[in-house]
Amino acid sequence: MSLKQYITQNVLEAIQNVYQITLESVEIQFTRKEFEGDYTLVVFPLIRTLKGKPEEIGTKIGENLVENNKITAFNVVKGFLNMSLSSTEFLQNFAKNAQNNDFGITKVDENSRTVMVEYSSPNTNKPLHLGHVRNNLLGFSVSQIIEAAGNNVIKTQIINDRGIHICKSMIAWEKFGNGETPASANMKGDHLVGKYYVEFDKHYRQEIKELEAQGKTEDEAKKEAPIFLEAQEMLRQWEAHDPKVIELWQKMNGWVYDGFAKTYQRLGVAFDEYLYESNTYILGKDIVEEGLNKGIFYKREDGSVWIDLTAEGLDEKLVLRSDGTSVYITQDLGTAVERFKNNPTLEELTYVVGNEQDYHFKVLFLILKKLGYAWADALHHLSYGMVDLPNGKMKSREGTVVDADELMEDVYATAKEISEELGKLDGLSEAEKSNLYETIAMGALKYYILKVDPKKRILFDPKESVDFNGNTGPFIQYTFARIQSLLRKESPKEFEINSIELNDAEKEIIRALYDFEDTIEKAAVEMSPALIANYVYELVKLFNSFYQNNPILKNEDENVKNFRLYLSQWVANTIQNSLRLLGIGVPERM
Repeated sequence: MSLKQYITQNVLEAIQNVYQITLESVEIQFTRKEFEGDYTLVVFPLIRTLKGKPEEIGTKIGENLVENNKITAFNVVKGFLNMSLSSTEFLQNFAKNAQNNDFGITKVDENSRTVMVEYSSPNTNKPLHLGHVRNNLLGFSVSQIIEAAGNNVIKTQIINDRGIHICKSMIAWEKFGNGETPASANMKGDHLVGKYYVEFDKHYRQEIKELEAQGKTEDEAKKEAPIFLEAQEMLRQWEAHDPKVIELWQKMNGWVYDGFAKTYQRLGVAFDEYLYESNTYILGKDIVEEGLNKGIFYKREDGSVWIDLTAEGLDEKLVLRSDGTSVYITQDLGTAVERFKNNPTLEELTYVVGNEQDYHFKVLFLILKKLGYAWADALHHLSYGMVDLPNGKMKSREGTVVDADELMEDVYATAKEISEELGKLDGLSEAEKSNLYETIAMGALKYYILKVDPKKRILFDPKESVDFNGNTGPFIQYTFARIQSLLRKESPKEFEINSIELNDAEKEIIRALYDFEDTIEKAAVEMSPALIANYVYELVKLFNSFYQNNPILKNEDENVKNFRLYLSQWVANTIQNSLRLLGIGVPERM
C-alpha cells in the first residue's frame, strides 16, 4: 500500500466515524511547499455530501485523525486539510520496499485485461523515417506502461506490403538494378529498396517532362508515362498471382524486413504479432455487405458504396469503389473485426498514428459503432504530433526525409563526442565505451521524444538531447550511475526505524517513491509516457539535491547511514523501472 492509499483509507474511515457516511473515494494531493504538512485532502467536493462549511469539515476530519493516531498534526487552509505524518509512518515497510525491484509494478495474471497496441505500420518501399521513430517509441513505451499497470498487452503492427508504391520499387530495380543486392551493395535492405523507389521517381519525372514537351497536359503525362504504366501492369500481375512477380515481391520485401529488423533492434522496440496488408486487403467487403443489408451503407448509381455521416458532423464516406475494390477504411473495418474475433479476450485496441489521421479514426470508430459492434467504444486513437529538426542539423540521403538509421547514428556520434569531452571513462575498454555511447545516445533520443506530451509537435535537437544537465535522458542515467557507484562502496544493512527522524528532503523523496504506482496507472489511462518521464526527472532532482546536502557514507550515525543507503537503492530501482517503461537502458557507470 502506498502512503497516498494509506492516507486515503484513513480519511475515509474518519469521515465514517464523524459523519456516519460511507464514501468510495476522496481527493488527496501532495501538500504544497508553502504549507505545513505531507498530504492534503481537498474538502470542496465533500461540502454537498457532508453538509457544512469547508473549514469546519476539514477541522472535524483532522481532529478525528489525530485522535486515532493516524496523523501527528493538521492545519486547515480554506478548503484544504493539510495532514502531517510521523517518521515512523513514512518508514513502515521501508526496507522491504527499497529492496523490491518491482515496487509500483502490477503483476499480470489470469484475471488481467487483454489490450492490443498497434504501432509502426511502415511501407515496404523505403526505410523507417523520423516520423516512425516517434511512432515506435510511443507505441512501445505505452505498451510497457499499460502492462506495468497490470494488463496483458499484445504489441502489433500491420505492414503495408502491397500496392502501386511497392511495385514502383520493383520495376525500378528490374530496369536499373543489374541484380544488385544488399550484400553486393553493402547496404541495409530497406535502404536499397528505398534507393530504387527514388530511382523510379527520378525516371517518372523525366518521362512526364518529355510527354509534356510533346503537347500532353500534366495530368495526361502522369497517367501515360511508360514507367508508371509498367508499375500498374506489375500490380495487376501481382493481384493475378503471377509467379515471377510474386517471387520478386517476396525477395525485395525480404530485404526490407531484414533492414527493418535491424532498425527495430537498435531502437529497442519489439512486436508480438505482425499483420500484412497483402493478407488483410480483402477483409471488410463482407462487412460492407452486412452494412448494406442493415441500411447503414447505401449504393450509388455507379455501384460504389457509401455511408452518410453528416448527421454526426462528418461527411459522406466511400467504403467500396464502383469496381468492387476496397479503400483503406474498408480494410481497417475488416482488420478491427478480425482482431476481436481472433482474440476473444481482447478488451481494448489502441492505434498509434499521427494526428493527420484524426478524421480517419473518427470515421472508422463511428462506422463500427453503427454496425453494432459492442467493442467499438474500446477503440482508441493515440494521436501524436510530428517531429521536426532544426534546419541544417541533419541532411537526409534523399534531401527531404530523415531516416531513422541516420538519426540514431547522428545521436550516437553526438553522445560519443560529449562523453569524450567530459572524460571519466578511464578503465573502460573500447567495446565498453562503445556500449556506453549507445546506451547514452538511445537514452537521449528516446527521453527527448517521450518527455513531451504525445499531442504536441516536437523540435528534436540531437545536441540538446545529449546534454548531461537538465531534463534529459543522460542526466537521469548519470544519477542512476552515481547511486550504483555509491552502493558498490557499501551495501545497506538493517537499521532501527524508531531511531530515525526524517528531514523534509527525505520525506519528500519517500513520498515521491510511493507515488510511482499511481503515476503508472495515470500514464496507462492517459497513454502518456510523458507522465513517467517527468515523474522520474522530478525524483532525480529531489535525490540530487538531497545527495548534495546530506552525507551518506560519511555519516557517523550507522542507522542514518544505512537508512540513506536504502533510500538511494530504492531511488535507483525506481529510476531503472521508469526508464525501462520508456524503453531506455541504464549504465552502471558513466
